[in-house]
Amino acid sequence: MNGLDSVIRDAGAAAYAAYGSSADANVRYLTRFRTTDPVIYVAKPGERGMIVVPQMEHERAVRESIAAVATRADAGYLEYIKAGESRWRATAHVIADLAGGPVLVPATFPLALARELETFHPVVLDGAGSVEGMRAVKTPEEIERIRSVQRAAEAAIDRGVTLIRSSAPRAGVLCRDGAPLTSEAVRTAMHTVLLAHGCRGVDTIVSCGPETALPHNTGSGPLLENEPIVIDIFPRDELSGYYADMTRTVVKGEPSPEIREMYDAVRDAKTLAAAEVRAGAAGADLYNAVVEFFRDRGYESDTRGFIHSLGHGVGLEVHEEPSLGPRGGALAVGNVVTIEPGLYYPGTGGVRLEDMGAVTETDFDRFTQYEEELTL
Repeated sequence: MNGLDSVIRDAGAAAYAAYGSSADANVRYLTRFRTTDPVIYVAKPGERGMIVVPQMEHERAVRESIAAVATRADAGYLEYIKAGESRWRATAHVIADLAGGPVLVPATFPLALARELETFHPVVLDGAGSVEGMRAVKTPEEIERIRSVQRAAEAAIDRGVTLIRSSAPRAGVLCRDGAPLTSEAVRTAMHTVLLAHGCRGVDTIVSCGPETALPHNTGSGPLLENEPIVIDIFPRDELSGYYADMTRTVVKGEPSPEIREMYDAVRDAKTLAAAEVRAGAAGADLYNAVVEFFRDRGYESDTRGFIHSLGHGVGLEVHEEPSLGPRGGALAVGNVVTIEPGLYYPGTGGVRLEDMGAVTETDFDRFTQYEEELTL
């Protein structure tokens, strides 16, 4: 009995159902099928899960999906549409037929579909996020896919750092080829590298100076001499759907004493946390250890200073379970997590460093191999 079988039976349901395109990480995980159109997924205990797809996707789904495949016609959807049922009603009808009883659904299940499904069978909400929990523990194959995306991320960030390193200041603005070097130009150059590696970057952060005090400010305009530049890249592999995530902070020129001290503290906090990662370690304990470490260095962990969690899981979503935050539970072998302490002060700027790796029985198998160098 696999993990989903247990969840279905424990919930008193006859089947588990999901609905969405492969943009839904749970659907992608359960089907391993890449599609822009929503599909139906139904799994019953002791049976192979089934995916219901349009006729034009049938052959590709048979080749790619780990689920059994049926067309909408096979599942009765087209007949229900011909009988005058709405799209949501017909979809619910198909799920009800396949489930044959109470249906367990994820929290992301469409409300309109759930309302229609309830007219056939009881709908049970999987509030515990069971599939998300399954996704949190990666297989060796998944780990290798993520490790591969990390190599692409490092190639891209190296391109960005190289552009910054080769720039020359002019009246405090970094320039290349006689023109200001901008956040947008660096971001575009990194995204071009990602595309060459079969990956895509969205909302990559290249922030500078005052912008760096806001952790997720993507950055815009000319990059500045002697100011922190935070580069946070989280590409997704186009074929597999898996993400990587990493951050480096650099300065072209001479950083202020405050930024240099913040950088040293963040680097040491990351080292401290990485040394404590192992199966059974609680994410909350790791987070609290970093909070205490920063406090000893004179930095807050409130509305300023360290203002976010220590890290998070990475997989088919860039932010997924487990959490290395105040409520983080025990880590398990196969979790892929980030360690990303940061310090942020308006008027001074921000510093963040981020590595990613897998949790093992005894330590942190760090995927990130890219150098840490503040001054370029």
